[in-house]
Amino acid sequence: MEHYLRTCAIHKDEQLTKFCQNHSRLCCSKCVNHSQCSKVTPINELTDMQPTDLQGLSVELETVLGEIKSLQISQELSVQALLRTYKEHGAVMIEQMRGNLNFDIDDIDECGNSYVSTSGGHEQYLKEEMCRSVLFILNEFDNITVKELNEMRDEVISIKGSITSSIIKCTSLHNDLSNFHEFVQKIGDNKELCLIASIKCKHIIQQALTLLGKSGEVFNVQSITKHNVRIPSDKGVCYIRGICVLLDGQVLVVDWNNQNVKLLNQQYQVVSHWDVNARPLDICLITPSEVAVAVNTSNIHEVQFITVNQGKLVSGRKFQLQHECTFITHHQGDLFVTSDQELYKYSLNGKLICRLYQDKSADRTVYKCAVSPTGDRLYITSYWNNKLLTLARDGTLLATYTDPALESLCGLHVTPAGQVLVCGCWFHTVLQVGREGQSKLAKLATREDGVWYPASVCYSSTTSCIMVGLLSDDNILVFRVE
Repeated sequence: MEHYLRTCAIHKDEQLTKFCQNHSRLCCSKCVNHSQCSKVTPINELTDMQPTDLQGLSVELETVLGEIKSLQISQELSVQALLRTYKEHGAVMIEQMRGNLNFDIDDIDECGNSYVSTSGGHEQYLKEEMCRSVLFILNEFDNITVKELNEMRDEVISIKGSITSSIIKCTSLHNDLSNFHEFVQKIGDNKELCLIASIKCKHIIQQALTLLGKSGEVFNVQSITKHNVRIPSDKGVCYIRGICVLLDGQVLVVDWNNQNVKLLNQQYQVVSHWDVNARPLDICLITPSEVAVAVNTSNIHEVQFITVNQGKLVSGRKFQLQHECTFITHHQGDLFVTSDQELYKYSLNGKLICRLYQDKSADRTVYKCAVSPTGDRLYITSYWNNKLLTLARDGTLLATYTDPALESLCGLHVTPAGQVLVCGCWFHTVLQVGREGQSKLAKLATREDGVWYPASVCYSSTTSCIMVGLLSDDNILVFRVE
C-alpha cells in the first residue's frame, strides 16, 4: 500500500517528494515539467499545513464507486440494445424483400392464370417474366437495402467502439477507486501517507466525476471572435439553428433560412455544404464521421443522415416521422426527437421506442433537447414558457429552472463533461447552468459582447471553444474559454 501511494505515476522507479500547487499535482525529482513552477513544496513541509479528511474521502469514494459501477452496467446494456436493434432492422429488411417477392409472384400467377385461360398456355413466357421480376427485386435489395444495412453496421461498430472505450475507462477507474477506498481505511496516523492519499484520491475522484458528467467546472471566457459562414449560393441572411462538432475539430452548422448544412474547417471557414430538401432545424453527432439532421416543414418530417468524407458532405439514409421533427440529439444508439410539444425516443433505424414527455399547454413547450454524457438526464427547453426542464432517463420531471435572462429560451447544449449551456434569444444571453438544472453558474456573454438573438450553442473539447449561432446574422461567435 505504501509503495503504491508513494510511487510517481509517470516515473515508476521514483518516489513522490514534492507537491506543485500551481498544477495541484504530486511530483518526483524527475518531473521536470514542474521545475519552472513557483509553488513547489516538499511533502514533509505540508503535512501540518494541509488538513486531510480521510473519513469524508472514504464516503465520497464509496458514492462515486457505486455511480461508476452503475454507469458501466448501463453502457454494457446499451451495447446489447444497439446490437439487438441492428439485427432486428436486418430481419425487417429481409422480411420486406420476401413480401415483395411473394406479392410479385402472386401478381404474375394471377396474370398467368388469366392468360392461360384466354390463350391456352405460354408457360415459358411466364417463367421468364417471373425470373425478370425476381431479379429486379433482388437487385433493388442489393442496391438499396444492403447499402442501408452496411451504413447501419458501420454506425453500430463506431458507437460500440465508443461505448466500449468508455467501459474500459470505467473499469480502470473502478479498480483505482476500490484500491483507494481500501487504503484510506488502513493508513492510520502517518501524516505523509494521509496527505498523499488525499491528493491522489481527489485527483481520481475528479476523473470519475468528469466521466460521470459531473465535473461542475465553470467556464471563463477569454476572448470572442466572429466568423462569416455565408456562401455565394445563399439567397438570404443566415439563420444558424444548430451546431455540431466533429472529433477532429471541424464544425457543422445548420442554416435554416438557406436550407443547407455547412462544413467548417478548424479555422471556421466553409469548405463544403449540402442542400436540404426542406427546412433543417437541428443536427447531432452519431459517429465520428456521421451526423443526423432534423428536417421539418408542413408536410416533411424526417431525420436525414450525412457522412463527412474527405472534406465533403455525403447524404445517406433517412427515415420519415409521423409527427413534427423540430430538434434532435443522440446518445449511444438512442435518438431523442422533439415535436414542439412532445419528446420521443427512437432507435437508429427509425423505430419509435416510446414517448418520454409531453406538454400541450402551449406551443413550443418541448423545443430543444440535450442529453447528459451518461444518459441519466435529459434537458429540454420550453420556448414560450422560458423554462429549462430536467428529466430523468424515463422522462420523469426532476427540475424546472427559470431566469429573466432566458426569455424565449432557445439554444441548448451539454458538454462531454456535463456542463449545461443555454441561450436566451430575446435577451441576447448565453448562460451556464448547473448539472441539476436548478441554478445559474455563470453568465458567459450578453449583447455587449456581440450576442444578438442566439439560437444555437455548442462546445468543442478539441479547441476549448464555445460556438454560438445567431438568428438573422451571417456570422457565428466563437468564445475561447478556460
